[in-house]
Amino acid sequence: MSTNTVDNTRKVTTMRLAEMKQRGEKIAMLTAYDFSLATLVDQAGIDVILVGDSASNVMIGNPTTLPITLDQMIYHARCVTNAVRRALVVCDMPFGSYQGNSKEALSSAIRIMKESGAEAVKIEGGCEVVESIERILSAGIPVMGHLGLTPQSINKFGTYAVRARGEAEAQKLLADAHRLEEAGCFALVLEKIPAALATQVAAEVSIPVIGIGAGSGVDGQVLVLQDMLGINQGFSPKFLRRYADLATTIRGAIGSYIDDVKNVDFPSPEEQY
Repeated sequence: MSTNTVDNTRKVTTMRLAEMKQRGEKIAMLTAYDFSLATLVDQAGIDVILVGDSASNVMIGNPTTLPITLDQMIYHARCVTNAVRRALVVCDMPFGSYQGNSKEALSSAIRIMKESGAEAVKIEGGCEVVESIERILSAGIPVMGHLGLTPQSINKFGTYAVRARGEAEAQKLLADAHRLEEAGCFALVLEKIPAALATQVAAEVSIPVIGIGAGSGVDGQVLVLQDMLGINQGFSPKFLRRYADLATTIRGAIGSYIDDVKNVDFPSPEEQY
């Protein structure tokens, strides 16, 4: 638990995130996909929990985020909202649930809000998805944008390399950030872009900008929970800091359990009825 004082009595909302940016308080965001871990993340005082489509990789074992369905995202988001008392819960809209069809986008977003209890949705893309964003916002559903590396477009880009290194792509990203703010997004995620560009975006838009591999000049940070806890050890990008080595701890605990069962050390007389 951080030594920082956390106001666990006040619910985090989109308005509160705006207030945090205005006073220069950084926003801490993590992913979660199940009740048990979401409970711990929320109790620790996290500001935002993202039910990311990274569940496709982390929870299901798919090689990309593309296969996860709307039904699966709603399931994971419901698991999380059942646990959370303080954090703002944002649910990713999965691939195929909003692109190119604003009516379908609205229907998908409504299902997420009604069936999962999430408080906002997140959408990847810039001006090409603005129509969907505006239609979702027209129903009173808060939308978080996502620019830079957009994993749902992996087949378009063909790589998970850093985005917007070139001038043309950087200018498009800046224009997209302003367009998403104008459309009404309450926040933006910037993934895997040069730190100087991310700092510029955060300075130019009034909405909170949360980075992942986007440097320290933004308004907050997000990581995948299983990555930062050291549960998933097969993913080691430059931006990832591991705060624990739970894979070793968990394997050790399970190994001890197996040994105790094999040696009839568990259960002991004290652990029997």
